Amino acid sequence: MTRYDTIGINYADLRIPDPRIAAAIAQALGPARTVINVGAGTGSYEPTDRDVTAVEPSIEMIRKRRQPAAAVVQASADALPFADKAFDAAMAILTIHHWPDKAAGLREVRRVTKGRIVLLTFDPAQRPWLTDYLPELARLDEAQMPAMADYASWLGPVRSEPLWVPHDCTDGFLYAYWRRPEAYLDARIRSGSSSFWALPGLEAGLARLADDLDSGAWDRHHGELRTQQSHDAGYRLIIAEADGAAG
Repeated sequence: MTRYDTIGINYADLRIPDPRIAAAIAQALGPARTVINVGAGTGSYEPTDRDVTAVEPSIEMIRKRRQPAAAVVQASADALPFADKAFDAAMAILTIHHWPDKAAGLREVRRVTKGRIVLLTFDPAQRPWLTDYLPELARLDEAQMPAMADYASWLGPVRSEPLWVPHDCTDGFLYAYWRRPEAYLDARIRSGSSSFWALPGLEAGLARLADDLDSGAWDRHHGELRTQQSHDAGYRLIIAEADGAAG
């Protein structure tokens, strides 16, 4: 049983792909016709106009895949059951922090991909405002998320682009509610993020957030966010070209 067999109960409802993020990922994939989506979950952000093969270890997430779904294979990133250079491009969206061996997984992704690799991840050096209330999240980010420099060591030359999060983002990943702080007080909304499952005992920090929202302290410190249409919350698109393959 994988982790998401247990925690994916509300995932399909709360993690609805945002079309603006989907457009950024599609643009990053370039002209590729065949794409492997590694750690594919329920199929979020898989382009519908290309030949996509999804790889996902969790049977629960596979059962929740959206229709029409791409072909899906139950497998782990570090043991991809495909021939060398089988795909034009690869994508891995908000998944790498779950891989038990990130270096081995990305070497496998490079092996089966002849062209561009597109990763959506989080820069653990960033400190979104939520970590002021829940510093445990910052420690978890540092423990789980590769540093930005790691991607070049595993894949060769890469470029990193900020992925700005819309204020009304439909995909409820961890820091998606940067302009909607009240959302973090809702246990159901928190259930859509694996980080909250990994960190029990957050009641004190959430109570401080509730108090600051009631008193207006949150708005005094962060109220300018309520006027922004999008925000750099620390998410990054990492793009590796074919000639950036590591030796």
